[in-house]
Amino acid sequence: MLTPDSRLRDFPSLNGIAYLNTAAESIPPIHVAAAINDYWQHKTMGMRGREPHFARVEECREIAARMIGLQTNEVSFCSCSSEAYNLLASALDLKPGDEVLVTDLDFPAGTTPWLAARQKPNLVVWKSREGALEILDLLPLLSERTRLVQLSLISFYNGYRINWRSVVDKIRRMAPQAVIAVDVTQALGRVVLDCSDADILISSTHKWTLGIHGSCVVGIPERNAARLTTHVGGWYHLSNAFDSDRFERNAVKTGALSYSVGMPSFAPIYALNASLRYLDAVGVEYIAQYADPLVQMAADGLQDLGIKLMCKLDMKSLPTGILAFQHPDCARLHAALEEANVHVMHHAGRIRIAIHGYNTVEDVERLLGAMRGAL
Repeated sequence: MLTPDSRLRDFPSLNGIAYLNTAAESIPPIHVAAAINDYWQHKTMGMRGREPHFARVEECREIAARMIGLQTNEVSFCSCSSEAYNLLASALDLKPGDEVLVTDLDFPAGTTPWLAARQKPNLVVWKSREGALEILDLLPLLSERTRLVQLSLISFYNGYRINWRSVVDKIRRMAPQAVIAVDVTQALGRVVLDCSDADILISSTHKWTLGIHGSCVVGIPERNAARLTTHVGGWYHLSNAFDSDRFERNAVKTGALSYSVGMPSFAPIYALNASLRYLDAVGVEYIAQYADPLVQMAADGLQDLGIKLMCKLDMKSLPTGILAFQHPDCARLHAALEEANVHVMHHAGRIRIAIHGYNTVEDVERLLGAMRGAL
């Protein structure tokens, strides 16, 4: 992943392009294609394929738990982060008068389930200033009524990374009953995590983890298993699904295991197992040491071109893989980047750049060169 030879071998589709859009979609290594083929071979075995299917789920559970700093029995999988947050909503069963605190830098999956509840809790928004979330703005929003605080470790919108320790300490002191949920979709596989003491961790799998669509990692420490157990039907999350009392009660497995309510989506779990083991073999710490200077190089180059980033960068203490900026002529800038084979995200007057361990100095130089020409 981090040398010219390994990059060409493991990511052949990157040849000739500067792919800087991992925050939206990753380029999986060829190991993932091999894993999906394994799934296909096992699927063609019919019922006999179930044994390797479920074995691969347990393998993926082990590596996912290790990468988010939890124990194997504290991790499970569902189909996507939206499903995970809706299941969390069922577990909390909030009432009018309860308060859910979200931020305006969060992805919709983590903020909208509370608006869909039949008995809606009060939604409190921690609003950013100049692309950052200020602790002083958080304090008056916390109270004994706060039942959930939903955070993203790194914002999908502009790459802002919260100061986890400072924020969590304030929440625990000011809102001791609150569940702290953290979305690590824009962090897992790219930066060293510092949030394993969250009450629940959730991550999509088709971005920095280098997997594919159709899976989501859910991590719940054992101390929170009872209060964060879902209240939904299904079978895979039940311990009595086929017992004689199955029409009388649901014996739900507690904690993270309750978030896998039906037959696992095996193909993306095969893919995730392969991609996480690939990242683990390279080392997330090593990826960060390699890619963080590229982020700084891109930030410095953009600022030299007169581009103002959407949030202040602090790569020494709060590293991130994402840069974003707004520009009145974003459409033309994006067209120039596409013409130069530089792939970034463009949406609503905003360009977002995402740099992973498979990116290079040449990728950043191509980005800045195309920007310079367009400007």
